Parts: sequence; C-alpha cells; structure tokens
Amino acid sequence: MPDSEQNNQNDFLMEKIKVKPVNKKKLIRKTIITAAMAVIFGLIACFTFLILEPVINNWLYPEEEPPLVVFPEDQQEMSPEEMLAENIPTESPPPPPEQESVVLEDEQIQEILSEVTLDLESYEELYTALSAYTASISRHMVTVTAVTSNVDWFQDVQESRSVCSGVIIYNTGRELLILTDFSSLEFAEKLLLTFYDKTIVEARLKQRDQDTGLAVLSVDLLDMPEEFVEDDFPVVTFGSSNGHNLAGTPVVAMGSPMGVSNSMGYGMITSSSKSLSMTDRNYGLLLTDICGSRNASGVLFDLKGKMLGIIMKDQADDDMQNVISAFGISDLQKIVQKMSNASPVAYMGITGGDVPREANKQFGVPYGAYVEEVAMDSPAMRAGIQRGDVITGINGTTIGSYRGYSNALLERRPEDTVEVTVMRQVQEGEYKEMIFSIELGEEN
Repeated sequence: MPDSEQNNQNDFLMEKIKVKPVNKKKLIRKTIITAAMAVIFGLIACFTFLILEPVINNWLYPEEEPPLVVFPEDQQEMSPEEMLAENIPTESPPPPPEQESVVLEDEQIQEILSEVTLDLESYEELYTALSAYTASISRHMVTVTAVTSNVDWFQDVQESRSVCSGVIIYNTGRELLILTDFSSLEFAEKLLLTFYDKTIVEARLKQRDQDTGLAVLSVDLLDMPEEFVEDDFPVVTFGSSNGHNLAGTPVVAMGSPMGVSNSMGYGMITSSSKSLSMTDRNYGLLLTDICGSRNASGVLFDLKGKMLGIIMKDQADDDMQNVISAFGISDLQKIVQKMSNASPVAYMGITGGDVPREANKQFGVPYGAYVEEVAMDSPAMRAGIQRGDVITGINGTTIGSYRGYSNALLERRPEDTVEVTVMRQVQEGEYKEMIFSIELGEEN
C-alpha cells in the first residue's frame, strides 16, 4: 500500500517540457524589418552628414573669398571724337616759349658722323646686349604642353603633345595665372607648364575667350616646389599699345615666334593703325617686320621690359603670311581681367566702330558707337537695335566711341538689364533719340 501511494506521487510530480516551435515567417519578417530600418537610418545619417558637414566645416574653418584680380588701368589716349562727345576742349595747350633753334650745316653733320665708327665689334656688342635683355625677360615666359591620349590600331595608348607659349600675368597669393593661346590646347586632357627654371607643374583652365582664342590658366601655389614659391615670381608688366606713335618702336618677340619653344626675334612695330572687328569689341593690332612662323605664339616686349601685345596667328594679310603680328595688350586688358576672375562676359551682339569727325561735320552723325552689324537673335536685335544706329549712352553714362561702349559692356554681367540710349536717323541730317531696355546675354 505504501509503495503504490509512493508511485502515484512520483507520477504526479513528473512533467514534460516541450520546446516552442520557431515561427520562421515571423523571424524572417522581423529580420527584414530590422535590416530595412538600419538601411533607412543609415541613409538619413549619410544625408544629414552630407548636408551639415560643409556648413559645420565652413563655420569652424571659414573659407576666404578668392582675391579679386585687378590690373592697373592703362592711361588711354582719347581721340578727338571722344573729347568732343564728352565736351572736353580739344585745343592744344599753349606752345612752350620759343627757343633759339640750332641748325647744323652739312659739313658739321658729316664731321659728327665721321667720329662714329661702327664695325663688327659694335655689331657684336649690340646683339650681346639684346641677348642679355632677352635672357632677363625670358623668366616671364612659360611653355604650355597639352597632353592628349590616343589609341592606335593595336589598342595601345599613346600620348600626343602640342606646345605653345604663355606668360605669367598675376600672382594672387594663392595661385599663379598664365595667359596663353588656347587654340592649340582645346582638346587637351592635361596641361603641363614648364617654367624658366625647368619646373614642371600641372595647370587648370581658368577661363577662355572664344573671340581671341586666348585663355588664362591657373596653378595652385601649394602645387609649386617650395624653393620656387619662396622666390619672387617674375610677373610681367603691362605696357600701353594705344599710343599714336608706336610705329618704329623696337620690340622683341618672345616665346615661340619661330614656331619653336624658347625662340625669339628682333624688330620693330611697323603699324598700329589696323584693328580687328569682333562682336561687341574691336582689338588693335600691332604689325612688325619680324619674320616668323604661321604657328607662332608668345609675347611682344618693348625694350623696357613691358608687354605690348600677344602674338596671334591666322590673322595676317595674305601677302604678309610670315610676318609676326599681335593683339595690342591695352584692348585685351579688361578681357584678360575678366578671365583671371573667371567672370562671365556680357553679350549684346553688335559690330561697329567710331564716328569720324568728317561724318559728324558733314552729315550731322552724332558721336558714339556706330552700329555696323547686329548679330542674329542677339539681345540687341531682340530689343530693336538696327544697323546705322549710334549708341550714345548706357545707363546714363555717355558713350563717345566704340571703345567706350565696349568698356561699359565689360562692366556689366550677363542677365543685367541696361538702358541703352540710341540716336536713329529719321531723315537726312536729323536724328531722333530712342531708349531701349536690353537684358544682356552671356558670351559663348
């Protein structure tokens, strides 16, 4: 009896624990939800970081604005037309007191000349002095190499290189700026600069001008060798190419005037009266008697170390194919300044010139920028400017010449709206003032 009771008690105390079965669908659903939430939170964190990181970084380490590049203003000579347009007296200053002139007889002249002896040694001294001078100004020059990759028939990559010359025009303290002819560098994958001491660095395109084919390249000073940075950079000095008496001025062509890097040529300016008409501006040309290559590039210097012009190609007359010619630097200066600051150039779309004094006197044509052509679908055409109009003002500023019009336009930015005052002929000798509101475009 007691044994049976004991067995009954043991049976009562024994229990079987069953493991709860795993719900695989529920587990997979939770895993997917957890992974999805992790991805979502990760994306939110990345997006927040990308948005806030620059803000926080600029707050902690504010970036300085790049310094504005400004070239010294060229003291341009005003034409009589500009003076009359601005009501400036055109009378010449009173002549200086007469001085007793000295007239030399032929015999005296011959006696003076006989004392001057020129021989081979004198000739050698002259060219030795010119060689020393060119060596000193060659530090301003830079060789620009455009590197392009090509694939041959066997799928091997080969590099092709084209070379032209540039000149150091500005040091901002953060980067060095180089002006060059970009027509042969347009498709370059990489631009390399070789300085006077054989230092080679990679450059970036700052901005280019489609009309002239010129461009400004930049090099970060941090990419330059330390010993080069510590030295004074040989930045070129701009001369003046707007003088009326430049013909006969001795000049030196530096860079690649002979189509070969580091070549040079000596000569003089034979003419500075020719100009090249382009949309919204004209450029004065300097013609020389230096024979060079049709693929020439480089700079014209006077004998005082100042840059007078940028050598151009494919603009010479057919009968003067091998004569070096250049854009006058004074007319280029504002465009170069725009490119140096990577600033877009405003575009109105006219081609024109100055009103001659004879046309003003005989036909009553007012002084200003005479419109010879209006570009198709340009802001000027859409506003109603016509061929034969004379632009006499922009935003209240008097325009007395085509150069004045170009300079006023270079002070504006694309999408600026300007009020252009125009004199339009209504009948012979009679002009009517009209005002047009024009939204400027951007030069392509």
